[in-house]
Amino acid sequence: MEQYYYNHMNKPQQAAYHSIFAGVKNLLDEIQVPALSGEELYNVFFQMRLDHPEIFWVTNFKYRYYKDSPNLIFIPEYLFEKNKIREHQKALTARVEKLVRPAQKMSEWEKEKYVHDFICENVRYDKLKKAYSHEIIGPLGQSVGVCEGIAKAVKVLLDALGVWCVIAICGNNPEKGIKYRHTWNIVKINGIYYHLDATFDNSLGKDHENTEIRYDYFNLDDQQIFRNHEPLIAPAPHCNDHDHFYYKEKKLSFTKQEDVYKRSLQAAKKEKVLVFHWRGGYLTKEVLNELLDLIRKAGMEKEKTAMVSINWPQAVRRVQYADIQVQESVMLEEANEGEKD
Repeated sequence: MEQYYYNHMNKPQQAAYHSIFAGVKNLLDEIQVPALSGEELYNVFFQMRLDHPEIFWVTNFKYRYYKDSPNLIFIPEYLFEKNKIREHQKALTARVEKLVRPAQKMSEWEKEKYVHDFICENVRYDKLKKAYSHEIIGPLGQSVGVCEGIAKAVKVLLDALGVWCVIAICGNNPEKGIKYRHTWNIVKINGIYYHLDATFDNSLGKDHENTEIRYDYFNLDDQQIFRNHEPLIAPAPHCNDHDHFYYKEKKLSFTKQEDVYKRSLQAAKKEKVLVFHWRGGYLTKEVLNELLDLIRKAGMEKEKTAMVSINWPQAVRRVQYADIQVQESVMLEEANEGEKD
């Protein structure tokens, strides 16, 4: 697959990238690279690992610099002892091959959904933040991960399925209470770029308190994703297509209040969860109350009580009906890295 970040580097940075990549693949203890500044060297190493998340066994480095030398010595810090690395390499290669086998003949969109659903069904957020949870060995080997490990696992699986995918990363924002960088993916489906955040969907769906997989962050454009994601800190393609996000593709994006009422009535009758997106104008409190009245009315007609949760930034509502004696509830959902319950 394309080495996206490599293609945005200058020649000395690309030379260092090649040397580091070849050296850590061969588990070398010391690697000679062109003399870059400490910041440049960090960025090359960091972005090499975004291009190649299969390199899970090296997470940090030191270096020796000699005055007036055109080179420096890069010293990788390996996560495991070398024989253990080889064992993990073999196990993960077999794991990836097994996971992607059922999806080989699917369309690009189906492959993307298959990988997204695998994460949401099988990976839980690692609040302890073990070192391997930042790498593919966490989600694919231990069924746990943080956003970085999850995004890397998504890329490794989509790479194996031949679907173009890069890892996107944004900065923290202490003023908003955002302590950590967040990582997700950008995919190219049928030649068009979209944002895909399996970690945020995981925080809303099966890995949380609900029973279904969520798709609030499946194939969003720039405007949608940055409603609750910080600006990117590394180069990434622009995503401008607003017409093929998941809920619109599945005819669950409503512009008319009567559609909300009809689908809520069906959900109450069949006792099924309804998750839908509202795009009938800006979601003000007034509009929200009008929609809640319709959801409530549909429930009353079937002698059910509405339990509603709202992902406000993405204008997505989850509706579930319970027996009439249960107290109605309306709550705000907060998609996140997994840091919050």
